[in-house]
Amino acid sequence: MTEQAEDLRLKEAKVLIVDDDPEIRTAIDHALQAEGALTQFCGDGNSAVRIIESDPPDLVILDMMLPKRSGFLVLEKIKQFENCPRVVMVTANEGKRHQVYAEALGVDGYLLKPVRLERLIALAEDLVGSEG
Repeated sequence: MTEQAEDLRLKEAKVLIVDDDPEIRTAIDHALQAEGALTQFCGDGNSAVRIIESDPPDLVILDMMLPKRSGFLVLEKIKQFENCPRVVMVTANEGKRHQVYAEALGVDGYLLKPVRLERLIALAEDLVGSEG
């Protein structure tokens, strides 16, 4: 008998993946599910806000550049919600100014693409584990 279920780092954590690139969404989705996360995803900022408002996840993996509403505008909006989830912003933009702005809006983590999945999982584990 294995204790494999006990080793899952994100067991039953609800995670919303917001990225307009299906390949990136799929890669992150598979990696998080392998660690026990309950995932859902969408590809634009307006959908992200609706999902977070109606069924708040524990964690949001949020791309900066999104159609309909940017990651910054999503972050700004959801930080007003009473049950705001933890948020990790991922971006291909290496400008320090963007990171400073995201931090000013209250982002919990900031990673540059291409994101190393192991690093993302470790950060997600830290953020979800620090809720209680």
